[in-house]
Amino acid sequence: MTHDPLGIAARRLAAVALLSLVVAASGCSDDAADTAMRPTPVRIAPVETASMEPAIRAVGVLATADEVRLSFKTGGVVAAVHVEQGARLHKGQLLATLMQDEVGAAVAQTRALAAKSDRDLARGQALVADEVATREQLENLVTARDVAHASLRAAEFNARFSRIEAPGDGILLRRLAEPGELVAAGQPVLVVGLTGGGWIVRASLADRDIVRIVQGAGATITIDAFPGRRFPGVVTELGSAADLMSGTYEVQLAVDPQGARFLSGMVAKVEFDAAIAGDQPVLPVSALLEADGTEAVVYVVAPGEDVARRVAVRIGRLVGERVEVLGGLVGGELVVTEGAAYLRDGQLVRVIGAG
Repeated sequence: MTHDPLGIAARRLAAVALLSLVVAASGCSDDAADTAMRPTPVRIAPVETASMEPAIRAVGVLATADEVRLSFKTGGVVAAVHVEQGARLHKGQLLATLMQDEVGAAVAQTRALAAKSDRDLARGQALVADEVATREQLENLVTARDVAHASLRAAEFNARFSRIEAPGDGILLRRLAEPGELVAAGQPVLVVGLTGGGWIVRASLADRDIVRIVQGAGATITIDAFPGRRFPGVVTELGSAADLMSGTYEVQLAVDPQGARFLSGMVAKVEFDAAIAGDQPVLPVSALLEADGTEAVVYVVAPGEDVARRVAVRIGRLVGERVEVLGGLVGGELVVTEGAAYLRDGQLVRVIGAG
């Protein structure tokens, strides 16, 4: 038999090399298995329920709830205006008067005519008693007396309203006439805001916003004159027709001054907090993977578990850092917001915090 020492050595080297490869492969397989079983650190966040409608904001003007335009009953020349614009008023305070020449003359004339009618009636009654005058003549005298006294009451009424008195406590908002001016009957002379009825804010909204507001809705009001303060408001009136000039709808809100010294005409910023809008599930944008139009993928971690599940979702509007969920998730579920890019369906995870 032929002895071949080189062939035996070559076969031994080949066997050693093969064994080394098997051991190395076994080691690599164990490392891969260890990596696959090691939990991936992630951050999670809940699917919240919130309104996706943008907040409704408006700018309005502060005013007293009861604003009264005061005028004289009859026309005439203004004799005096006794208060300045912005003055505080109390009920019954004399504010303005007309010159009394014409008004006083009218009262004196009607009073004289009323006195004459009384005398005529007295003589007529005496003549009827003496059967000198007829019953018809007496009735005519009674009618003349009634007409004369009615004219006197009208003249006295006009004289009483030839002076303007404050109908209640308030503020003089505008002074529209000055002494010496000729004013017509019913022409506004003073505008008074009565503070007994509280304060309001008048604001205007576009049609897309007015339909989202209901009467009784709450609002937060801020005024530059009172920095850092927020006043609660309630919607009391909603315009039913658009303003012909601006095309907007007026909204009126009652506002609580909370001890602040409000002045009519102050600019108020209003943020409504009761818009009509159904709440929708929303999730952070950072949780989305493979987003394509209305479709996306997220990873969900069930409470108390350490496994991430791949879930397909339908998404809607994007507002800020949140996106509306139209399907696939409900409020309260936990989605991965950090680390999702390194996950596979069913992979172990370790929650390191909430996003």
